Amino acid sequence: MQFFERVYNLVREIPRGKVMTYGQIARILGAPRFSQVVGFALHQNPDPEHIPCHRVVNRNGEISASFAFGGGNEQRKRLEAEGIVFDKDGRIDLKKYGLNTLDFINF
Repeated sequence: MQFFERVYNLVREIPRGKVMTYGQIARILGAPRFSQVVGFALHQNPDPEHIPCHRVVNRNGEISASFAFGGGNEQRKRLEAEGIVFDKDGRIDLKKYGLNTLDFINF
């Protein structure tokens, strides 16, 4: 299976109201230095209706300014619609909304 397909399969598993980081996804897939490649894959998302790339943020809990499907404001809007709250600096509390990488140990 190609790396992009593996990224898409994993991102499909992120539940509504939760997020993961690019780095977490790269580590789970056995490529810890590929966080930028994860971002590129999500920017090429072939099925945004079923691959919720808006649920992937950077390591600081920040959204992407270049979100592929309408910019950062669209990503924030989608996350807020799922109940995710941003702090005054525009960050997401990863301890509250982030998934634990251990949940995907056998992915």
